Amino acid sequence: MEIPENGPGIEPVKFTTNSKFTFNCHKGVACFTKCCRGINIILTPYDIVRLKNCLGLSSGEFLAIYTVPRILEKTDLPVVTLKLMDDELTSCPFVRDDGCLVYKDRPTTCRYYPLGVASLSHKENIEEEGFYFFVNEPHCLGFEEDTEWTVAKWRKDQGVDIHDEINSGWTDLIVRKRSFPANVKLTEKTKKMFFTTCYDIDQFRTFVFESSFLSLYQTDDETINEIKQDEVALLEFGFRWLKWILYKIGDFKINQEAAGRRQKQEK
Repeated sequence: MEIPENGPGIEPVKFTTNSKFTFNCHKGVACFTKCCRGINIILTPYDIVRLKNCLGLSSGEFLAIYTVPRILEKTDLPVVTLKLMDDELTSCPFVRDDGCLVYKDRPTTCRYYPLGVASLSHKENIEEEGFYFFVNEPHCLGFEEDTEWTVAKWRKDQGVDIHDEINSGWTDLIVRKRSFPANVKLTEKTKKMFFTTCYDIDQFRTFVFESSFLSLYQTDDETINEIKQDEVALLEFGFRWLKWILYKIGDFKINQEAAGRRQKQEK
């Protein structure tokens, strides 16, 4: 993801998983919930799955009510940001004075705070230890607490390591596209396909199981059963499919007979 331009609260210093910092956030801190106001949060695909299930909504309903579509700078790929309240503080829709209504299913960005994460470019066969930056907002008093963390310990404590693992296929898609020349643009059809696959998991499920998808792409029974029962498996399957569609990387195989019939129908 993109590192923000230098500004208030952002120290342009690279942190790794072993970097240390002191921080704690709890109701006893005077600035409690201030970090949930005036924010700009890009929601990840797994964020959508967690939040829509928490609220008992379909992915389409959640997207319509709680998100704003954007185009991610330097990628031409669609993403969604959290729609904020139309109040004086432009608050998160889930924040209350005593805390977060969806805390156990809160977005990845919220879990990382006071850290941010950035990936600068795509590099094949290089094991990266991560690139993190410190979000030191002036109003935050959590830094005055004496609980010490490493980046790795914080990520595990907040469950963000699991979020990152599940979202890794999506992150890879974005980072790869960033390495393309700026004049390489996607068609509107491709953007819609990317959006549906990554964010509208219920619509993507319908596409996979109620269209000619499974007859067009050779998919083994074990995978079909897994993605039918497990939303996370379906999401990760979608990332792999997009990687094949966009970059021709992966092991998806076309059923040539089905492809031939499809071409005849389109003509």
